[in-house]
Amino acid sequence: MTAPFFSPSFQNQLEQLLIWRRDVRHFRTTPLPTPVLDELLETACLAPSVGLSEPWRFVLVNDSRRRDAIRQNFMRSNTQELEGREGKDAQRYARLKLAGLDDAPHHIAVFCETNPKQGRGLGRTTMPQTTTWSAVMAIHTFWLAATARGVGVGWVSILNPQEAHAALSVEPNWQFLAYLCVGFPEQYANTPELERRGWEQRNPARRRWIQR
Repeated sequence: MTAPFFSPSFQNQLEQLLIWRRDVRHFRTTPLPTPVLDELLETACLAPSVGLSEPWRFVLVNDSRRRDAIRQNFMRSNTQELEGREGKDAQRYARLKLAGLDDAPHHIAVFCETNPKQGRGLGRTTMPQTTTWSAVMAIHTFWLAATARGVGVGWVSILNPQEAHAALSVEPNWQFLAYLCVGFPEQYANTPELERRGWEQRNPARRRWIQR
């Protein structure tokens, strides 16, 4: 089998895709066409996984009561986070919009089956956490595929994971990883919102690696 040729033009587009993959918090309420969401989830499952275990579990949260439980979870967790900050840091935090739970038409919770039968344990004996990392790779693959289609994704991490797990009534041995808001963004941006709002700035890339 001959490997595909990825042209310099495609390589540039891939870099642009990575640049424009942003954490979205402002959504239009219009739902995605059903085939689009299905295709994004199918693409996410192309992610690499340790031992070909495919440990990711995507849960589409459509029930209004479950969504409200997640929203209440976020509000409590966000209040606790704000109470732990002081001065200007607290003021800046209070001005941030940290979730798109109210407007995003689609909510997707992502879990990891940490010890799946699939893969028969290959590659996990010494580093069992690689199943979690594999599931995170599926999230990132979903995110890139969504960006390529003009779809926004927001990762809500200010949640109590035990409460989120209970609210969604999934298998007890599944590990809660992420709660994603998905939909068309109100506007597109190629820089992080936290950077635009003055919360933090990127470091030069070359400060991120060392040689030994």
